[in-house]
Parts: sequence; structure tokens; C-alpha cells
Amino acid sequence: MRVAPILLAPALLAQSYFPKPDHLGGWRTAPPAKAGLDAARLDQAFEFAKRSSAHGGLLVARNGYLVFEKYFGQGHRDAHPDMASIGKAFTSVSVGILLGERRDAFPDGLDQKVFNEKYLPEALPLNDPRKADIRLGHLLSMSSGMHGDGANPGFVKFVPSKLDPMTPVTDPLDLDGNAVRVPMWTAPGEGYSYSSSSPHLASMILRRFAGMEMQRYIDEKLAKPMGFGEWGYALYRRGGKLAHTPGGGSIAVRATDALRFAYLLLHKGKWESKQLVPADYVALCAKPSKYNAHSPFGLQFESNAGGHVIGAPRDAYFKSGAGGSAIYVVPSLDLVVYKMAGSNQQFDPANTRITPKYAVDHSRDDWKPVPHTQFDDGPIGGDDGVRRLLEMVVAAAIK
Repeated sequence: MRVAPILLAPALLAQSYFPKPDHLGGWRTAPPAKAGLDAARLDQAFEFAKRSSAHGGLLVARNGYLVFEKYFGQGHRDAHPDMASIGKAFTSVSVGILLGERRDAFPDGLDQKVFNEKYLPEALPLNDPRKADIRLGHLLSMSSGMHGDGANPGFVKFVPSKLDPMTPVTDPLDLDGNAVRVPMWTAPGEGYSYSSSSPHLASMILRRFAGMEMQRYIDEKLAKPMGFGEWGYALYRRGGKLAHTPGGGSIAVRATDALRFAYLLLHKGKWESKQLVPADYVALCAKPSKYNAHSPFGLQFESNAGGHVIGAPRDAYFKSGAGGSAIYVVPSLDLVVYKMAGSNQQFDPANTRITPKYAVDHSRDDWKPVPHTQFDDGPIGGDDGVRRLLEMVVAAAIK
């Protein structure tokens, strides 16, 4: 008796599919139409990306198929640009793994107060008594009350609040010392300000309780299980090398591996048969944080739950980085995207000491953005460009 084959719906097939490491075949590929995407609209999104950065690329995967992959300038599948603040997303996810592994050390989870002898002895004596009330969730939601980077404003209930410029750091290589000395601008939870020192403090806590550098922790818990190729951090700065993994950013992974990280989040922290990241933590990354009532930013991801990115689904969430790069997750469309972007400096291999094994295209090294005029929308950089790119890729979804 012949038994008819069981046909699985595309959604079920995508749930059971995970890409192999690139050296073993990598992502399965398909034309955009097979995954329900309009190829012409994706090309438009790519052209938009080219107008926002000197170097970069665009990768789109839907229903488990890599359907779009193009690069420009020094962008390349095997490039290792300093991904800037996208590294904060890796810090957050690493802390989520640690919380699942060491519940005994964090009995209050994200509610744990951390400016004390047990978690951050380096911060004692406190330079502001209000720091005693900072919780781990505050650090990961930029609502610790610590002063933001540079001249970034603070926000209170979505209303900008101008901050006086913060005193420059005295030693750019001493991230630990700089982080514990950042002044407060408001009490914990009473405002939002984008402070890279906040996730770095979280990485210091991870280093203490994991007993290793965060880079090694990521390698063991994420990179190796997911089959990353060569990767690292931009540890080399003017004046020397950072002593510790920077929790505030500067991870440097290959393009298809950045997409793997987003795909892991799409699958609620599961990779093949292993739950690499607690599913409940990933769920918190995808929505507004109870620790931050002042902006759509929580656990180092920007959530669209409030619909501020008008052309994207409400369940979309993403993390951007300086230079215009970003990773995106859109569960309702079974969609993940990586927008590679960066300057000459960000693509300089001297930052990572990872030597390119391909011919680097320097044709756009002198690229300059086109001035914005009323007749030409020009390049849109920064977070506005990141959000617009998301809208353009979503618009490619065939209704």
C-alpha cells in the first residue's frame, strides 16, 4: 500500500529549518517570490541602503530562505566591520542566558539591584547614593538614570529633556572605570538616556558570575552552537587594546552570522534541538520594558509595539548601530533582516586584527552623502534610515 507524503505548511517547514554553517553549505536560498517577497522592492531597499552609508549590504531571509544578499563598497559576506551598538543586543542576550543558568546568583532576576558588593564591587563607594536602587533591568533598558553618551538628550515619558554635556572620559581604554563613574541625571526608572556604560556594566556582572570574558561566553553559548565563522570584537583602539569585552558594542561578525543571530531570536532562542536562550527572555526583548516607560527601548532592542514605525508590524523589533547598521526581527512575517553599514573606520581590519581573505572594494572610500533638498530625499542616516529600511523591506511582502 502506497502512503501519500505528508506535506508541511511553509510556516512549519521554517520552524524546523536551521541554516548550516557556511562552510557546510550555509543558508538555503530561493528567489524572493518563493518566500512571498517582491524582488523589485527589495532592490529599492538596497539602493536606499547604498545612499545611507559608504559601505554595507542588505540580507533578507523569510520562511527560512535567504532570498536577498547584496553588498556595496567594502561590504562583503566575510567582512568584519565594527557593528557598533548592535553589540549591545549580544550583551543583552548573553545576560539572558546567564540569568537562566545562574538563578541562584540572581534570585530577583532583572529586578536584582546590582550596585553593591556582590555584583559591582568596583563601583564602591558609590559616587551617587541613587545608584543603590539601579536594577539589572534598568541597565538593559537605558533607564538606570545614568547620563547618556555625549550630548544625547534624555527622555521622560517620550518628551525630550536636554542634558548638560557629560565630562569626557579620562581613559578611553578603561571601560570598567569609566562605566562605574558615570554621573546620574535622574533617579533609576525616572527617565531614559542612551548610555553605553549601562550595558557595559551588565557585561561586567556577566564576567564576574560566568568566570570568563563575555566574548568567550558568547563563543561557547551562541557562536559555536550556531556555526558562526570567524568573528570577534573591535578591541583595538587608539592607544592600545581594551582589557575586556566591551558590553556597549563593537562586536564584529560575518553578515550571514548576524542574520543567524536574528533568526535565533525569531525562533524564540531555540537553535535546532537546543534552547540556547531562555524563551521567556527573548519574549521580553521583543516588547516594551517595564523598566522604561519613556521610550520604545527595552533590553537593548527597539520595539514597534506602539506603532511608531508606521509601515512595520507591531511585533517588529530591532537593534541599530552607529553608521546605520541594524538587525531586525519580524515574527508575524517570519522575516529577519541584516542591514550592514559603516564608515571606512568601522571596516578597518586594524580594529579587529582579522585580515580580509578577499579582495576589498575601495571604490566608495571617498563616498559623501548627497545633500538633502526639497527635490531629492537624499540619504537618511541614523535611526531614521534604519526605520525607513525596515518599512521598505516589509513593503516588499506580497499581500
